[in-house]
Amino acid sequence: EMRTRIIVNPMYHGARIVGAILFEQTMDREICGKPTARYLWEEKKVVPFLKIDKGLLDEKDGVQLMKDMPQLDALLDRAVAAGIFGTKERSVIKKADKAGIQAIVDQQFEIGRQVLAKGLVPILEPEVDIKAADKDKCEELLLAALMDGLAKLTPEQRVIFKLTIPSKPNLYKPVMEHANTLRVVALSGGYSRDDACKLLAENAGMIASFSRAFSEGLSAKQSDEDFTATLDMSTEMIYQASST
Repeated sequence: EMRTRIIVNPMYHGARIVGAILFEQTMDREICGKPTARYLWEEKKVVPFLKIDKGLLDEKDGVQLMKDMPQLDALLDRAVAAGIFGTKERSVIKKADKAGIQAIVDQQFEIGRQVLAKGLVPILEPEVDIKAADKDKCEELLLAALMDGLAKLTPEQRVIFKLTIPSKPNLYKPVMEHANTLRVVALSGGYSRDDACKLLAENAGMIASFSRAFSEGLSAKQSDEDFTATLDMSTEMIYQASST
C-alpha cells in the first residue's frame, strides 16, 4: 500500500512534515498495529487531518460547490475518537463570478463552523483552478470574501486555509496575518513539483500542502533504496520552498 510505504519510511517525519491528510478508509486502518492517526502522531510527530468532503457538484456560477454531507456529524465524532486533529474540505473556483465565489466561501465557513463545534480544526480549501482564464481576478474576489468570512468568526474560532498559489505573490498575506488564521497552506493544483516549489517560494510564510507534487516520482516498483532517496529529495525540496 503506497500510503503506508510512505508513512513508515524513515524520511517521513515531523521535523520536515507538519501534517498529513487522510482519506476516511485510511483513518479506519492500522499501521504497524496502531490506528493510522495515532501512528502518525505518536511515532512520526505528524498531525493527522481527515478529508471530509464527498466530491463536487456540477459547475454553476463559475464554481463547483461541495456535495451535501448528511452524515458529517457522525463522521466528525469518529474522527475525534480516532485522534484526528482537523479536517479538509475542497471546492473549486473556475471563473471570476462574484456570486459563485461568495457561495463557495459561505459553504466553506458553514462546514468549518460545524467542524469547530466538534473541537476539530478545519482546513478550508476553496481551490482556484490553475487553468482559469481569469485566475488573478478569481483570487482577488476570493481574498475579499475570505476576509469577510474571517471577520464573522468569534475569537476562539481558528481555521487553516488551503489555497492555490496566487498569481500575485503574497496576495494572501492579509489572510495569513488575521488573528483567526492558524496557517495558510498551498495546494499544488496540477503544477509539477519543480514549478509548484518555485511559485511557493515567492510567497513568504505560505507552506506546502502538496499531494501529487509530493508523490511525484514515487513508484511501487522502486527498490527501498530508490524509494527512500526519491522521498527524501521530494520532502527536502518542498520543505525548503516552504521555509521562505
